[in-house]
Amino acid sequence: MKILSALLLLLLVSAACTKKNPGLGKEIIDPEVLLNGITTDTFDLYTYSIVQDSTETKNASNVLLGSYVDPKFGKVSATIFTEFRLPGLNPNFGDPALITIDSFVLALEYVGYYGELSTQNFEVYSLADSIQNASDVKYYQFSSIPANNTNWVAAGQGTITPDPINDAVVAGAEVDPQLRIHLDTNRAWDFIYQSNTNPSTFASNAAFQEYFKGLQITTSNPTQAVGKGAILYFDINNNAASKLTIYFKQAGVSKTYDFTINTNCADFTHVDHDQSNTPVAALLADTTLGQKTFYAQANKLRAMVKIPGLDQLPDNIVIHRADLSLPVQFQTGYRYKPGSRVTAASKLAASDIYFTSLGIAGLYSDANKQYDLDLRAYVQSLVNGKLENTGIVVSPLFFRNSAERIVFNGTQTNNKKKPKLVVTYTTY
Repeated sequence: MKILSALLLLLLVSAACTKKNPGLGKEIIDPEVLLNGITTDTFDLYTYSIVQDSTETKNASNVLLGSYVDPKFGKVSATIFTEFRLPGLNPNFGDPALITIDSFVLALEYVGYYGELSTQNFEVYSLADSIQNASDVKYYQFSSIPANNTNWVAAGQGTITPDPINDAVVAGAEVDPQLRIHLDTNRAWDFIYQSNTNPSTFASNAAFQEYFKGLQITTSNPTQAVGKGAILYFDINNNAASKLTIYFKQAGVSKTYDFTINTNCADFTHVDHDQSNTPVAALLADTTLGQKTFYAQANKLRAMVKIPGLDQLPDNIVIHRADLSLPVQFQTGYRYKPGSRVTAASKLAASDIYFTSLGIAGLYSDANKQYDLDLRAYVQSLVNGKLENTGIVVSPLFFRNSAERIVFNGTQTNNKKKPKLVVTYTTY
């Protein structure tokens, strides 16, 4: 069985609405070279959260499915939209009169989850329109594709308790953990009859995808309680185990036929956030509340840290260290754990629309309950006049394909630890 946390760290993630790192601060002198620096930690920090309106989720390294109700962030719900392809052209199912269908199963292989593994109700619908796979067509967390009204899940088979930890058993063999949703076998018959009466449908993947445009895979959990549920992570692009399979007998001989998902298939995740009557909604209505507590959340919120005092640093200095610590509110063992890393970005100028990655990965320390970010290059670039002091945004590393969320202490928190920037420099 795969170790889910290790797999998750292998996922390739790019934060939405950022440009490439411009290589800030390359001329910085090695801090070991200069000694007897001046250290200051008296900077005022202004903290709050901003909404991320558009996060591209098309063809990410994993997709999200499920829902959970967070006590601070509200309800998060995720839906998968994906295409399928043929494993080979012109399949021969044989005489339909000699076929007995045993089951029709949608399998999705887990690569992780976020939340609590309680029961959820899964639903599957065929798409009424195609997903566009052209590179210039983008799908975001708010994007959707029209779907037909008939739920493909077999009667009584949609209520499932997800198990991304233990191996699944398929045809008597243990395999890596999967979500296996049993579908109505009448939908499998549709494919078999179509192959028999209109074989041109299966003569190319283009023709097949025109006939079968893909699936919407979602959940319906209207009565989910606070603290219940999870967002499940699946690998569908590079994993042969994620597929749609007909299990049948042809003249008494057991057979299977797979409709595959691979890197040639377009997919995206739709994510909804209902923050009504939550502390997050209150902060977004009144940013001054961020001085007490502020937040970051994948697909939705970025934490903003502004440090106006950096403008008062002399321009004839070399920065040796600039260490930003961001304490979080988290108890070891709590289900909503902060991710292992955060990233930092900034606008190079106040007039910029987009944030630019600073190439900074802040590491989380469970012992200290905080993220530690090395801002040395960033502060030196401010001093050198290479960028304007517009503040930095801090985001979960897996911003577009996870459900991670973080509760940060503000500078006026009632908790013991407060965010702090410590800068050490030498004049010349």
